[in-house]
Amino acid sequence: MGNDPEKERMSADIVRPTPEPSLLPTVNPVLEKIEPPAPKIHPAVYIISWITLSSTTILFNKWILDTAKFHYPIFLTTWHLTFATIMTQILSRTTTLLDGRKTVKMTGRLFLRAIVPIAAFYSLSLISGNLTYLYLSVAFIQMLKATTPVAVVLAGWAMGAEKVDVKILLNVSIIVIGVVIASFGEIKFVLIGFIFQLGGICFEAVRLVLVQRLLSSAEYKMDPLVSLYYFAPVCAMMNFCFALIFEIPKMSLTEVYSVGLWILLLNAVIAFALNISVVFLIGRTSSLVLTLCGVLKDILLVAASIVIWGTPISGLQYFGYSIALCGLVYYKLGGGVLKAQLGEMNRTWAEYGVRHPVFRKLFVFSSAMILLCLGAGYIVSRLGYDSLPSIMAENEKTA
Repeated sequence: MGNDPEKERMSADIVRPTPEPSLLPTVNPVLEKIEPPAPKIHPAVYIISWITLSSTTILFNKWILDTAKFHYPIFLTTWHLTFATIMTQILSRTTTLLDGRKTVKMTGRLFLRAIVPIAAFYSLSLISGNLTYLYLSVAFIQMLKATTPVAVVLAGWAMGAEKVDVKILLNVSIIVIGVVIASFGEIKFVLIGFIFQLGGICFEAVRLVLVQRLLSSAEYKMDPLVSLYYFAPVCAMMNFCFALIFEIPKMSLTEVYSVGLWILLLNAVIAFALNISVVFLIGRTSSLVLTLCGVLKDILLVAASIVIWGTPISGLQYFGYSIALCGLVYYKLGGGVLKAQLGEMNRTWAEYGVRHPVFRKLFVFSSAMILLCLGAGYIVSRLGYDSLPSIMAENEKTA
């Protein structure tokens, strides 16, 4: 029985109603709730934390090794690295801070050819740096550390990691000139301490070049905490070998107890917390902020050394260190960035003067008075307070 074509045409012309959308939920409403954004911490918190922890670590080490008479810098470094090894292992199993290690394709060959050499130079750098605290002031040590970028540039050229650039050489020469002037002005200069510090700077420069080579490949990118996860155990073993030869045979439990076990534990905790703060600081600030934070930290350490230990600083050292710091900032940031930042600062200062002219004048006057008082205090300290009456009396006689 054949189909009727008329029926087929009529059925095709009938418009069928479209089904209404379902009113039932297709997704769990609980899952669609918008989570409130996590509270953001201001970058100033990370900056202050890093400066505080970095300065505290250096001053704490100086106090233990020099003031507390615990003259075992290699042992102290070994203790720091042992504590760091334990803590990184714990953090890797209990937090996400070390999840970056999962992206690193670590093999036995890479460990021996890259991690071990870097750890060796890191170990030598830490040992030399801590030995320096036995001979030099914190202020002078920080002045010498300003030459680290110079050493890195020279090490990179020597190892073929970078091409020789005369312009860079001229830029870093400003830092060298400033540090040389500051060294000539050092009142309590100790040659062996100076040699230890230069050795530590050279070892650190080679380590940084080796790290740069390792991190040049995207598959080996590591943040400072992941790097510590790999380097700390090797460094701890190397330092322990040095301590076993040079320091442990001369140590006694009485000397350890005289410093205090809780003091040593607190020292290691602060040193490890510094490594954690570096991770957050790098991730949430710019290179400009990092550079200026480093300069500010060095200046604060020089001031702290003067206040805590009464370190004498000559005018020649102030002059030389100022040159070195200016050269350091110019080398790390470049003329273009500095020019742009200075222009922005001038605009901000001008706008502030328009909005608050009285406060601007008050700030200028106060700054001038502070500088005048500091200059007068420096002159008095150089001449001696007792000599002022005699100088005034001589002036009255001549008048």
